[in-house]
Amino acid sequence: MSNYANVVVLVEGPTEQRFVKDLLVPFLVNKSVFLTPIIIDKPGEKGGDVKFARAKNDIEKHLKQRNDTWITLLVDYYGIRGDWPGYDESKRQTDHVRKAEVMNQATADEVQRLFQDQNPGRRFIPYVSMHEIEALYFSDPACLAEKIGVPKSRIDLILADCGEPEMINDNSQTAPSKRLEALSDRFKKTSTGIAIAQAIGIQKMREACPLFNAWLTKIEQLAERANE
Repeated sequence: MSNYANVVVLVEGPTEQRFVKDLLVPFLVNKSVFLTPIIIDKPGEKGGDVKFARAKNDIEKHLKQRNDTWITLLVDYYGIRGDWPGYDESKRQTDHVRKAEVMNQATADEVQRLFQDQNPGRRFIPYVSMHEIEALYFSDPACLAEKIGVPKSRIDLILADCGEPEMINDNSQTAPSKRLEALSDRFKKTSTGIAIAQAIGIQKMREACPLFNAWLTKIEQLAERANE
């Protein structure tokens, strides 16, 4: 019997794939958790426009491929479309924690309903990040400011306005990535963003972003469940 966990991470695009590969894979390998990031498929296109009709096909495929793997999602709330379970209810929530709870629970319930023969209650862990993965980069304002070449006070102002990184909202002008692009033309989602994430490190992100920390904690604990 193995004492490690294999986890397929279904991500929405190249930025999330690089984040998993470059940060989470080396972080978790010492905890006996092995991640494989895979971009959610769509004929002729990958990344962005995250519809549940698109995601559920990959969830089903990977649940069925091997019964000794776990499947998790890493998708941005900002990119999700209206067919997603819990979406309408989430839009009625004002608290970001409650919004995430609604989305994750509704996603888990729908996957359980659709694929109950594959034991998704044990093997599937949804994670809809609030509100984009780029929110994590605000975990270290000084580092972020240095990397994109702006005064730290401009980052502090955003956090003072929003409250904490995971509360930076999903409006088309004020989502985390949109704010970063407006602050500096140095910022590029996949290249600059991953470099910023590496400079900040997982630990600071966990300390500043409780929802991200809760998801990562669940993933860390999978090695202990590998022989259940």
